[in-house]
Amino acid sequence: MGVPVTTALVPTASPESPFPDRGHGPYRILRLFLGRAVRVFDASITDPQASQARRLARILENGVGTAFFADHGLTGAESMAELREKVPVRKHIEMLPYLDRVEAGERGVLALGEVRHLVETSGTTGRPKHLPVNEPWIRSCDIAQRLWMLGLLRDDEGLAGGRALSVISPAEHSRSAGGIPIGSNTGRMFLDQPWWTRMRAAVPYAVCSIPDPEVRAYTLLRHALGKDIRSWTTANPSTILLYCRKLGVFWDDLRQDAADGTLRRGPAAGLDPADRRRLARGLGRVRLGENPHPASIWPLRRINCWTGGSAKFFLAKLPAALGRDIPVREVGIHASEGVFAVSVDDGDPVLWLGGHVLELRDDAGAILDPTEAEVGREYELVVTTESGLWRYAMGDLVRVTGWLGRAPRVVFVRKSGSFLNATGEKVTEGQVLAATQRVHGHATGVCAATEWSDPPRIVLWVERAPDDGWRFDASHFDAALQEENLEYASKRQTGRLAETHVVDLPAGTFARWRTERVAAGAPEAQVKDPVVVEFDAFSRFLGVRSGRD
Repeated sequence: MGVPVTTALVPTASPESPFPDRGHGPYRILRLFLGRAVRVFDASITDPQASQARRLARILENGVGTAFFADHGLTGAESMAELREKVPVRKHIEMLPYLDRVEAGERGVLALGEVRHLVETSGTTGRPKHLPVNEPWIRSCDIAQRLWMLGLLRDDEGLAGGRALSVISPAEHSRSAGGIPIGSNTGRMFLDQPWWTRMRAAVPYAVCSIPDPEVRAYTLLRHALGKDIRSWTTANPSTILLYCRKLGVFWDDLRQDAADGTLRRGPAAGLDPADRRRLARGLGRVRLGENPHPASIWPLRRINCWTGGSAKFFLAKLPAALGRDIPVREVGIHASEGVFAVSVDDGDPVLWLGGHVLELRDDAGAILDPTEAEVGREYELVVTTESGLWRYAMGDLVRVTGWLGRAPRVVFVRKSGSFLNATGEKVTEGQVLAATQRVHGHATGVCAATEWSDPPRIVLWVERAPDDGWRFDASHFDAALQEENLEYASKRQTGRLAETHVVDLPAGTFARWRTERVAAGAPEAQVKDPVVVEFDAFSRFLGVRSGRD
């Protein structure tokens, strides 16, 4: 289906465009509207270095006169080599002095022009990241998103009709001290889509702003019932599994509400009457069968979600949860920082070299241009964006799997560093230790792992002194961890993660672990007690079968 997937181990000098001017009618019409986007993409895979040079020049132009330029002696005429000499690679925490000034409302800190939005995502501490959004950044991301849509339509004419179901969060939930809207990137992306895309949405935007997650899920499903839904899009496949479970739990109430044309049962029973009237607009009567599987309710043709990293665990469960095997299209590699790889076919995503400026850092710390990548190697993304992230270390590791023309195809592997990350929560070692300290500061040792149950959960192993009779309460730890990490709290509240399971360890367990590490050759002075571990590996150390051996 679609265009052939390039799997060559070396770049191709003159690739065929994945967006030919031939095809079915709806595809040709959309391609006509997106002609400039197609030309930009084709240029990026034919001559990536020239495309990146053009992008760097435009991004630098938007930084002239900023505080960041003054601090780093930048003129706006730098080459990539000169930018590397003047600006070091920085992690998020090292960018905070500048980002805090942006959040406070100061102009001209990182980029010129108005900061329209602050996208919120989890940070490596309890404090969330607030990343700036401006018009040039939006244009770059929008082009990538529309190319992804064009590829979908090229491969399946049936997606031109019907509705699209997306699970999004509010674009604005608060304002910064400087008065800038703060919210999710999914909501922002929805509101910035062209009218003809928003019209295909199966669920009104107002539904995503319902604060109670159970009411929000019920209302979303109620609106979706009876619609001609042909695609279902969300970043993480665990979200689709969650809503499949909710369909089963709510099914009797949903069927009755659908038959009556109402929004009155299940979690919606507690809605304020005015809110109910507002949220029930457009709902009609729908006759439903006995089967609550999505494939029996809707004519689904495509699931769109992440497929890399930990997503593979959830993807294997989709056919049973949906009711049949439905093709899955990778949504690409994107984050609150920007869009970095685009899925233009059923192959692996292609680095988006017509958008942001991208560098690759290998495990030895060397910086490479994308064209210098090697198939099979893993690299960390370092990005320079239109919104003012200058040589920003993403912490996202990707593996190069092939080429489309001279642009690398990549898959997401994981976040760098020690994280617990089943559904995007990115719980750090520091957060595990901080939550433990709040619950029981006298624990002599503690470590945690993700257990891939259904839904996944964190397992916390706790070692206490032999005479310590205090009970370590799992629910208290779970509540403390939710306060430490807002994404973990969100995943727990929506049911994508189960409550932490606590296992008591006998005294001396971590001393034995250290002894075994030293016996295996690790320098004793460098051996640290584990905090974030792999579930199977630590279970084997304890002499406990993981249940998947």
